[in-house]
Amino acid sequence: MFKSVVEAVFSYAKTQGDKFCLADDDYSVSYSEYAEKIKKTASYLLSLGVKRDDKAVIEACQTVDYLALELALQLIGAIFVPMEHNCAPEKIKELADRLGAAAVITVKGETGYTDELTFDEFIEGVNNSRPLEDYKLPTGDEISEILFSTGTTGKEKGIVLTHKNDIALAENVMNGVEMESDNVELIPSPLNHSHGLRRYYANMIKGSSVVVLASVLNLIKFFGSIEQYGVTAMDLVPTALSVILKLSKTKLGDYAKQLRYIQLGAAPLMESDKEKICALLPETRLYNFYGSTESGCIVIYNFNVENSKKNCIGKPACNAEILIVDENRNPIESSAENTGLLASKGAMNMSGYYEDEEETKAVLIDGIVYTNDVAYYDEDGDIILLGRQGSVINVGGKKVSPDEIENAAKQIKGVIDCGCIPVDDAMLGSVPKLFVQTRSEAKFDPVAIRNELQGMLEPFKVPKYIVWIEKIPRTFNGKLIRRELK
Repeated sequence: MFKSVVEAVFSYAKTQGDKFCLADDDYSVSYSEYAEKIKKTASYLLSLGVKRDDKAVIEACQTVDYLALELALQLIGAIFVPMEHNCAPEKIKELADRLGAAAVITVKGETGYTDELTFDEFIEGVNNSRPLEDYKLPTGDEISEILFSTGTTGKEKGIVLTHKNDIALAENVMNGVEMESDNVELIPSPLNHSHGLRRYYANMIKGSSVVVLASVLNLIKFFGSIEQYGVTAMDLVPTALSVILKLSKTKLGDYAKQLRYIQLGAAPLMESDKEKICALLPETRLYNFYGSTESGCIVIYNFNVENSKKNCIGKPACNAEILIVDENRNPIESSAENTGLLASKGAMNMSGYYEDEEETKAVLIDGIVYTNDVAYYDEDGDIILLGRQGSVINVGGKKVSPDEIENAAKQIKGVIDCGCIPVDDAMLGSVPKLFVQTRSEAKFDPVAIRNELQGMLEPFKVPKYIVWIEKIPRTFNGKLIRRELK
C-alpha cells in the first residue's frame, strides 16, 4: 500500500497516465497531467524558499491548482495548513504568525504577511517553472497537514496528522463505501475541512476520479458536472443535500441508475430529507460516517437499508477499533441500560494538537482518542449514538437522544429548524427543552407542535418546554452549536 497520497498519484501516473483524475469548475486533468502539475508546483515552492518541515498557510479553493499545491507540499516534506475560503485576512495572518509560516497563499493577498502571494501570482510562477526531478517521497510518520478546527466547543485547535493517518482514513472510506476503481466522485464540500479532503484522498489512493465544485447553489453546474464526467458517487454535508432537494425538486431521481452511493457526514441528516432521497434514489447506497477531525471516518452506516435503526451509526471502519468506556476510561460491556463514552484506536488517529500538550493529554492517551459521545453496542454489534455527554437527556433514569427529538420536530409543517437541550427538573432530574425556528414568531404554535410530537415520540421524550428562536445556531457545515442554546 502507498505511504502517502502523492505517492499514489505518481504511481497511477505511470500505470494509468491517461485516465481522468481530477476536475474543477474550469478544467480537468489526467493522472499524468496532475503529477506533472504537482512537480512544477513543488519546484516553484522550493524556489520561494519553502523547505522540509516548513508550514504553508493556504486559503482553501475548490480547484485543481489548490489540491496540486497540497500534494506539492507533501512532495517536498513541508506541512499543509488550509484555512477556510474567504477567511478574514487578520485571522490568516494571526495563524501564519503563530506558525512562523514560510508561505501564505490567498485569493486576494490582503493579510499583510511578509511571505504572502495571491493564487494568481503563485500559479503564474508555477506555470513558468520546470518540473521537479530530484525528490524523495514522504514516509508514513512525517507530518502531512495541520487542520485547525473550532468545532462546537469554541476553542480553536490544530490537529496534527501524518501521512499514515491520511492513508488509514482513505482506507476506511474506500472499504466503507465499497469504492470501485472506476468511481467518479463529486465533492462540493469545502477542501479546508477534513470531510471533503478525506474523500478526495480515498479516491486518489484507489486510482479513481474526483470532481470538485465551488458551490451546490449553481444547479446548472452541479447537474452539468454529473452529466459531463459520468459521476457515480457524491460526498455531501446534510445542509448541501437539503439545498439540492429544495431547489431541484425531483431532478436527482434522473440519475437513479447512475449514482452508486452518496456519502454524508459532519452533521445529522433530517428525517424528511432521508425519506426524499430514498424515494428518489432507491438503489443508491446512502452512507453516514461518524468521526471527527481527530479520528475521522471511524464508524460507517448504510442507512437506507430496511428497518434502519434510530440513532444508529453502524459498525467500525476497517482500521478502527471502537471501545465504549466508563467515566474512568475503562472499557465496559455496553448496552442500552449500560451506556458509556465512545473511544477509538487505530492508525487514523491524530498525533496530537499543535503545541498544546495539555489538550492532547485530555483526549489522546496511548494512541486512543477519547470522546464525550454517549454510546453503546446493541445486540447486532451496531453502535448506537445518543449524543454528547451533557446533551443526552436523562429523564428519570431513561436516556433520551436530543437528535431523535429534533428529527421528529423537523417533520412538522412550519418548523424550519430546531435544537434540543436538557434542562434541570426537580422531579425527573432533567427534561427536554426544544428551541424551534419558524418563519416568524407569529407562526409559532407550541401547543400544536407538542400535540404532533406526542404522536411521534414516547411520552417521556416529548419536550416539557417548547420555545421560539429566531435562528438555530450552527457551524458552517451544519453542526448544531448546543452551547449557544444553553
